Amino acid sequence: MVSLTPWLVLAGLGAFHGLNPAMGWLFAVALGLHRGSRKVVLLSLIPIAIGHAASIAVVAMAVITLGFVVDERLLEMTAGALLVGWAIYYLAYGHRHRVRIGMTTGMVGLGVWSFLMATAHGAGLMLVPVLIPLCLAASPAGELTAAGSLPIALAAVGVHTAAMLAVTLAMAVAVYEWLGLSVLRRGWINFDLIWTAALAITGIILIV
Repeated sequence: MVSLTPWLVLAGLGAFHGLNPAMGWLFAVALGLHRGSRKVVLLSLIPIAIGHAASIAVVAMAVITLGFVVDERLLEMTAGALLVGWAIYYLAYGHRHRVRIGMTTGMVGLGVWSFLMATAHGAGLMLVPVLIPLCLAASPAGELTAAGSLPIALAAVGVHTAAMLAVTLAMAVAVYEWLGLSVLRRGWINFDLIWTAALAITGIILIV
């Protein structure tokens, strides 16, 4: 029986990304307020989701490709080192290298922004500990195969993105219609700090 735990983790990480204003809903709300249109808020979520999914997919494809030539343990340790290194870099320099896109951007620009933001946050790297066992489980022999692992990886990207989009949609509509951007000034959670700690802890677990 296939365990649901990896899929729940993928969905949980997607929901966390959806809650984080820096990953999309804040931009969608700001763009909607700037243009005075609820429709713009909703349409903005499409390129945000596509850009996020593309960033995750790049990492997923890299995991599959490396899985053909690299031992699983070495792959885990490498991923762990990257996670720890990314956490240190993000903690030290992340606030200086923000991805900046103006309110006059179109949907293509918004998609590019979402891709770069997800990549800068190391969103795809955090999925590596889940992608490795999922892809390995795709083969009865416990080996990575293109026919077995590719559909699993794409499904993982889909589950993660769907959860992210659902929460992003809920947050964007709630803030635009009822809460207002003042909710951020009344005491919003520092998601970046939580995410940085999660990157480091996951990386250490993979290495150990």
